[in-house]
Amino acid sequence: MKWGSATPDAKLFDDNGELVAKHFAGPTWQAKDGSKVVGARVDGVTVDTTAIPWLLLSATSTTPGLLGNTKYIQRVATTGGLPPAADDCNTKAAGKKEKLPYTADYYFWKATGA
Repeated sequence: MKWGSATPDAKLFDDNGELVAKHFAGPTWQAKDGSKVVGARVDGVTVDTTAIPWLLLSATSTTPGLLGNTKYIQRVATTGGLPPAADDCNTKAAGKKEKLPYTADYYFWKATGA
């Protein structure tokens, strides 16, 4: 047996602790103004074996607003978020969902004037 894929369920805060956006399946980010960006993985690297990988994602769709015109999303400086040990994956755990706490910094890159 092995653990299934993860579905993000995170809140993104700015440097002042204000909620800026939500991160959920897709992978999708939705800002407080309702704008959204959906991404697709371009590349990733494991910087710390005790944390989820750092990622580069390409925006596949956006809606107008704060996240509009996003071209790339970076996830860096990660801590935590890894699934439990393979030893814990058994029939008793089948169908069970776990929330795995993690932290990360997200950067949303937009194109500037052409």
